[in-house]
Amino acid sequence: MRVLVSGGAGYIGSVTAEVLLKSGHEVVVLDNLSRGHRAAVPTGATFAEGDVRRQDAVRQLLEDHRIECVMHFSASSLVGESMVDPGEYFGNNVVGVARLLEAMRHTGADRFIFSSTAATYGEPDEVPIREDSPVRPTNPYGESKAICERMLQWYESIHGIRFAALRYFNAAGASEEHGEDHEPETHLIPLALRAVSGEIVELQIFGRDYPTPDGTCVRDYIHVLDLADAHILALERLGDLGERFFNLGNGAGYSVLDVVQAVERVAGKPVPVKDAPRRPGDPARLVASADRARTVLGWNPQRAELDRIVGDAWAWKTRFPNGYAD
Repeated sequence: MRVLVSGGAGYIGSVTAEVLLKSGHEVVVLDNLSRGHRAAVPTGATFAEGDVRRQDAVRQLLEDHRIECVMHFSASSLVGESMVDPGEYFGNNVVGVARLLEAMRHTGADRFIFSSTAATYGEPDEVPIREDSPVRPTNPYGESKAICERMLQWYESIHGIRFAALRYFNAAGASEEHGEDHEPETHLIPLALRAVSGEIVELQIFGRDYPTPDGTCVRDYIHVLDLADAHILALERLGDLGERFFNLGNGAGYSVLDVVQAVERVAGKPVPVKDAPRRPGDPARLVASADRARTVLGWNPQRAELDRIVGDAWAWKTRFPNGYAD
């Protein structure tokens, strides 16, 4: 299938583009490189530098390459930043999807795989979180993704653009060629790897008094290659899907200290840490129920162990110590 991967120079987009190519699909990557890396675009993919909000240019790209499906990863995605600059999040995330869908409906591209987020749920009533849990975001980032999900429902109903919205929990790990290289970096595992490498002085642990077994927050980590596999399954089965929303997680949580200990096992040296106060709004425990993805998509994560996730991230960092600057 001919697939446009928007945001394919970013972390999850580049890994998914890599897996698409290995699965025999034709891939065009669209990215404005504001936060992605040209070097992250996989060999074998066609690269177009541009912005999804430029509707006429996107429409021409879809027509030129006879695109059948769009996988959309291009988005602003920092919760804290969204609380400071909500206009960036609604302007990029919401307007971007609207322009992309408008371009699609004029070209015959009728499949859309949406990179969504667990942030659509906000503060959950129950854990593990199921897809029928209330959608009530607590920040503009989650709200922007929830708006996009509702847009997709309308475009399917009115214009026949079939979609699947994949709600990620915590993506981590790496393939051999593609890994996590953000600036600023806000994710726990790469920050712990930077600390153990001496790139930062210490890893901050925000709160040790949560109602969890060791007092630190618990999160559901999912290997980025398992995420990519879910996108391929959604693409290949989209015509037969009765469901549209899927959680992607392991269904098991790991605490901050679990992650620190895994990094120490993998790297063979201690992680320097510093205790810090709780961050406002950090729930004690966020874990997914991914039963729907397993049952409907036939998705079965193959790399669920924390040491495997951390080990693959460490291997990529060791191979590319300066990230894509190499």
